[in-house]
Amino acid sequence: MTVDFAYRRAPAYRVAYVRWKGPWSDAAVRRHFRAVADWARRKGLTPGRWIFREPDERSFEAAIEVRGTARSDRSVRLRTIRASTVASVVFDPEVVSPRVVYHGLIDWLRWQRKDGTIRSTGDYREVYAADPWRDAKAYARTEVQIVVRR
Repeated sequence: MTVDFAYRRAPAYRVAYVRWKGPWSDAAVRRHFRAVADWARRKGLTPGRWIFREPDERSFEAAIEVRGTARSDRSVRLRTIRASTVASVVFDPEVVSPRVVYHGLIDWLRWQRKDGTIRSTGDYREVYAADPWRDAKAYARTEVQIVVRR
């Protein structure tokens, strides 16, 4: 499998999300994604991409792109993640270790910053086409995006 980094324009995402603080835990990520998916199903919303974000240190968001109209409630909020330029890489975590991909992408961006190609980087997000725990094809095409400012 070939893994390559590229700049691209990520679209705006209208998402339903849950944010929490604490240490990273796969069980917590799955639990929060399931809560958002159940909420969207109850509201009759059509799900799209599944997005995992870390907007602040030790703060996480499980978000699902939704199509349709709904209102936020206490447990799940709605927002738009605006369109932005991102450094992107698509890979299969079963073939290439995510640790290698993240380190490679971060080092590549560090050199891009030193060269003056970019000014700074922002938060990162993992984007899946569907539920990565139930859809093997969605998991095999994991996309990591890091927001960049040129």
